[in-house]
Amino acid sequence: MRRSWVTWPIVGGVILLLTVFLAIQYRWQSRAAEAEREIMQNRVQADTRRFAEDFNREIQGAYFNFQMDSDAWERSDWIEFNERYEFWRSRTAYPDIIKDLYYWRPESDSSIRYDRAGKTFASTQMPENIAALKKLVSEAKTYKPFYQDAFTLVLPVHSAGHSFERIRISPGENREPELMQMPARHGYLFIHLDRDVITEQMLPELAAKYFPNEEFKLDVRDGSQAAVFQTGGEISQSDATEKLLTFAPENMIFFSNKMSVPRHAAKESSVVLDQHIESRTFVAPSPDAPAAKTFTLSVNTDGKQKKTAVFTAARGDDEGWTLGVQHTSGSVDAYIGAEQNKKMAAGFAIYLLVIGSIVAIAFSAMRSQKFAQRQIDFVSSVSHEFRTPLAVIYSAGENLADGVANDAVKVENYGTLIKNEGRKLSAKVEQILEFAGARSGKRKFNFAQCDLNEIVEASLADCSPVFGDGGFTIETEFSTRIPSISADREALGSAVQNLIQNAAKYSNGNRWVRVSTSFENGTAAVHVEDRGIGVSKSDLSKIFDPFYRAKEVVDEQIHGNGLGLSLVKEIVGAHGGTVSAKSEIGKGSTFTIELPVAV
Repeated sequence: MRRSWVTWPIVGGVILLLTVFLAIQYRWQSRAAEAEREIMQNRVQADTRRFAEDFNREIQGAYFNFQMDSDAWERSDWIEFNERYEFWRSRTAYPDIIKDLYYWRPESDSSIRYDRAGKTFASTQMPENIAALKKLVSEAKTYKPFYQDAFTLVLPVHSAGHSFERIRISPGENREPELMQMPARHGYLFIHLDRDVITEQMLPELAAKYFPNEEFKLDVRDGSQAAVFQTGGEISQSDATEKLLTFAPENMIFFSNKMSVPRHAAKESSVVLDQHIESRTFVAPSPDAPAAKTFTLSVNTDGKQKKTAVFTAARGDDEGWTLGVQHTSGSVDAYIGAEQNKKMAAGFAIYLLVIGSIVAIAFSAMRSQKFAQRQIDFVSSVSHEFRTPLAVIYSAGENLADGVANDAVKVENYGTLIKNEGRKLSAKVEQILEFAGARSGKRKFNFAQCDLNEIVEASLADCSPVFGDGGFTIETEFSTRIPSISADREALGSAVQNLIQNAAKYSNGNRWVRVSTSFENGTAAVHVEDRGIGVSKSDLSKIFDPFYRAKEVVDEQIHGNGLGLSLVKEIVGAHGGTVSAKSEIGKGSTFTIELPVAV
């Protein structure tokens, strides 16, 4: 008992230690998940930003590259334009993004189209969707670089006067923004983009470049929230968003030094080459505009050559596109949460497995200890039970051998005594062999149609030596409604005998036994009742276990080996039935065998 008591504190300590480890693991995994969430969120935002930068760089290259002064258009000198066009095609990854180029001058209402093969502009009639832009751009109070319906970029061409050739901003701090007067517009260059190239080539390639593993869904929508491009279906909540088709000057560096400008353009006075420009804020005056936009113009002047750029203020991003990126799990948070739950589920499963193994081992060890103790008690009880009849046989045989019994009557009595004790020994040996055969599964039963009442009556008759002249009152009641049953007559009879013998053994002076049979609801039953010592409630569930004997029985030194009721359970179970017991201490017990009957 001491070992059993010590086992549970040890098991409890191990379980507590494992629980602490589980809590620590949860804390570590929570921190790791938070770090992974931040890393993944930063990565998707960075990838989305680079996606937008690459896209906008291509669109802006196709836009700002053709920003020329009006002199070349007035002279119809296309050398500079051709150089710019070839320069752009050599730098862009998507030379087919520009479908057509048209130039329109409002004063003459003439329009010309760029001929790539002839490298010149020729008079033409604009398509209706592009021609519709003439009215829009001429009446617009604010400038828009992109028109969604025509899928066209509109680049104004300004008249460059002498005053615009040189602008110097003196350095200083805490100055109010200075007004920069924009020159008059000479005309408009319509850059008609190929939507198919953008949606079927450019966007898919950028998606494969920055989101190659299909871990994220991409959704590009225009200003009216209509879908332009999608991978993986529509998204519900973006993990990162960026603007596409933006024309902010700070996002564009073009012709950053003199070597990048076409050679002949360096001779033109309208192109600013030697200019000192510092980072300042300009406000483009527009009295009709709802709100003036500001932008910072920064030029790096490091090195021997002064670096400069000429930009046109671009307004109106209302028709730009929006790129939304969402993880396929719903969001980055949802993905990290699901992964954390999987890891915690795996850890908790391992925790339960280890705990279950420890508890199972503890139970197994304690059960083995109990069975070992029962086996020791069994050996002790069997040895005791074998010793008594063997002592009687030895004594009787010794008396016969010594000639103590001379007359025939004494010899006959000694012979009867030896025979009875030998029968007891034989019965005990058979009982042990039956238990061993039942446990090994090698015992065979010979089933046949039998009369249950006959089996019970025969068993009662075989137990008559047990009752002897002990003054037992035997009551019987057999039901005549019981049909024949399929049973092994010998095995079932031994089970009934065992119950009857126990009723006599544990009678405790109240020598009354009742044996009856009944038939109800397709079940035949054998009842054996006594008014003996009874069985406690704590022992009632254990009396059918092998080797088990109640403490009261052991204390009363009632002979037995704890196998009888176990054999009864094995035999009845082989017949498809059940055996049960009802008992009360000091008032007796009732054992019932129930067998199914096939009607």
